[in-house]
Amino acid sequence: MGFTHGKDAVFSLDDSGGTLRDIKAYLNSVTGLPGARNLSETTAFGDQGQRNIPGLAVNSFSIAGHADFASAQAIGQLLNGLRTTAATSSFEYGPEGNTTGDVKYSGECWLTDYEVGAQVADKVSISASFAVDGVVTPGTYA
Repeated sequence: MGFTHGKDAVFSLDDSGGTLRDIKAYLNSVTGLPGARNLSETTAFGDQGQRNIPGLAVNSFSIAGHADFASAQAIGQLLNGLRTTAATSSFEYGPEGNTTGDVKYSGECWLTDYEVGAQVADKVSISASFAVDGVVTPGTYA
């Protein structure tokens, strides 16, 4: 078995200028990838159980982590810039890292939700949700 630890995960996202930025230093969670697929029910009279045919991929994902607004390369600036862009952003996610041969999921996405949260006894945090435009492409790092 090839178990791996989440601490090695990497995540990159286009900024509003179209440059892929490695933002793993700001994140502590990526969820929802590679995603789901809709099924269309085809059950008919006489069937003993539900039947389906595969439908469209319906992919969304979320990231969460630590807020940083200090520079143009910081995650706060990056996500704020995506709130107003009229183009999709590329993403790459490596749940086990980005060494040659490691699994990679990539695609295009739209920012759908961005939140900044603060609690009196904790750091300022960020969370963002994305809708995949098209499909998530599985592959490996070269």
